[in-house]
Amino acid sequence: MTGRWVLGIESTAHTLSFGLVDQNGKPKPSVSKIIRPTTGGIHPREAADHHVEQSSEIFSRILHENNLVPNDIGIVAYSQGPGMGACLRTGAAAGRAISSHLNVPLIGVNHCVAHIEIGREQCGCDDPILLYVSGGNTQVIARLDGRYRVLGETLDIGIGNMLDKFARKHGIPFPGGPVIEKKALEWITENPDSTLEGLELPYAVHGMDLAFSGIMSAANKLVSDGKPFEAVCWSLQEHAFAACVEVAERALAHTGKTEIVLGGGVACNERMRNMSSIMCQERGATSYCPPKMYCIDNGTMIARLGWLETNHGRVTKLTQSAIDQELRTDQTPISWA
Repeated sequence: MTGRWVLGIESTAHTLSFGLVDQNGKPKPSVSKIIRPTTGGIHPREAADHHVEQSSEIFSRILHENNLVPNDIGIVAYSQGPGMGACLRTGAAAGRAISSHLNVPLIGVNHCVAHIEIGREQCGCDDPILLYVSGGNTQVIARLDGRYRVLGETLDIGIGNMLDKFARKHGIPFPGGPVIEKKALEWITENPDSTLEGLELPYAVHGMDLAFSGIMSAANKLVSDGKPFEAVCWSLQEHAFAACVEVAERALAHTGKTEIVLGGGVACNERMRNMSSIMCQERGATSYCPPKMYCIDNGTMIARLGWLETNHGRVTKLTQSAIDQELRTDQTPISWA
């Protein structure tokens, strides 16, 4: 077997992940390591040190699990941005080292666009609205005139970051989102006739944009006022997710598109998936969501986008391989869609 496999390296935040796509762009499951601090949030320098320590083992594992040797790698893709600078630099350094050692092309790709493309590939959708809900990002995105355009986004913090901060305030370590999902499900299962009366939170929609700091602060106050924690978790999910789905629905109406694909770690949440599906059913659209292993940050989505870009003639010179913490979704030309 000769080297046209694409290796993808994801290192934007808490996850270091190596993934592969084959010569035809078919994804293979990633090998990932996540730093999980026992207290506080993600410290960029500590996360970067974690990534450096784990990179050699993860590279060896992804090759072993796919019966490959290093010379089977024909292209190396890495997350060039956006993300935490220290973490991005570790992935870029690994990408440069492997690319140079194997004498194969290097391609730096846009992390946000990678979420879209793995969703399109896994779900078989053509021209969807992306509802991108992750720790650091919350955006509603659509393709127009050769770019993925941001139609709406968070004005303060990402929805995943908001959920994690709320959880941490109440003694739940990172990642807090899955625990909030569990608590919310416990509440509504035990109290199926619950309403949001007495659990109301501020409206998070601002035109086509979103803001989550206010509903987080209001949810913290509900807990301080003696409301059951599980009930507040349920209310927080209902309000925050409804806001995201509302903006996604507006994007469908504005663009005339008929598909939504979810991406980002919060897209693993079953209530978020369910809300999107209900909305799409009501307006004659279709809601897609890739397998959860491709919703969270993963190296395979980086490899997939690297495969698409190099097939359309783009590579990254070493002199252009610096990371960009603030890389925007709409800065990447889309030549393959």
